[in-house]
Amino acid sequence: MSKEELMSHRFLYGGLSCMAAACVTNPIDVIKTRLQLQGELIAKGNIASAAAGGEATAAMHYKGFTRGTIQIIKDEGIIALYKGLSPSLLREASYSTIRMGGYDLIKNNFVDQQTGNITLLSKIISGAISGSVGACIANPSDLIKVRMQAKSGQHRYTSISTAFISIVREEGWRGLYKGTVPTTQRAALLTASQLSSYDHIKHTLIDAGYAKEGFLAHTISSIGAGLVAATFTSPVDLVKTRIMNQPVDSRGVGTLYTSTLDCFTKTFKAEGPLGLYKGFIPNWLRIGPHSLVTFIVYEQLRKIGGINPI
Repeated sequence: MSKEELMSHRFLYGGLSCMAAACVTNPIDVIKTRLQLQGELIAKGNIASAAAGGEATAAMHYKGFTRGTIQIIKDEGIIALYKGLSPSLLREASYSTIRMGGYDLIKNNFVDQQTGNITLLSKIISGAISGSVGACIANPSDLIKVRMQAKSGQHRYTSISTAFISIVREEGWRGLYKGTVPTTQRAALLTASQLSSYDHIKHTLIDAGYAKEGFLAHTISSIGAGLVAATFTSPVDLVKTRIMNQPVDSRGVGTLYTSTLDCFTKTFKAEGPLGLYKGFIPNWLRIGPHSLVTFIVYEQLRKIGGINPI
């Protein structure tokens, strides 16, 4: 197999493994999105009065992960847990194909010619770059996914195509790239933390003799990578979700936030530091299994394709 074929297979396997993970974790993603959007910009203790006053933001409808899941099924049926799956798969096919394959491509440029090693910092930089590029390209599908998963009645899309047409008609082509900044920031943090920590944890376990290359090492490293990634990305993920889902005026300009910093600041002031970690549990429960499925499938596909492990 030529060098070009090997590289293209790395990209392909990266996209396929993340698409498989998206199918498993979509219900958790829906719950996470709902939890992040409820109580938006309502100060703690003022939720009831805000709801009674007819504010645009609804009162706390989902009381935690488990009860939130039950509430969604009760209100909308179990199929609601798979809202946004189509754009999610489209997003993984573009975003994750680039970030997973790009990580290897960029990382190999940092190999120490004498020892053959790659530093943790180099892995972090590689992940940040590949994640950023993938997120910029895939932003339209990510935007549509968030809006289809949200409970809010302001966005009613029946399919990817109707969502695409509706956004362009109402908000212009620039509307498809709403939230690009927080999306790119999240992707940079996610890929930098997830891929580098998986890579580093796995090789540390193997080099120390605690595990051999295989399922056990892949599983432990995936779980660790999921926890690290969720911790670093939760605040940015919340900001991204809120900016993408905010209502717009007749000019297609958001009515709640003017920028990533504005959303971050308003959320912090209205809801406190913990407000930035709304949806952390489902975010971790999503990233954890997503990382587990992604890396196990990715490593197996690489093995079948004759490509060295990560």
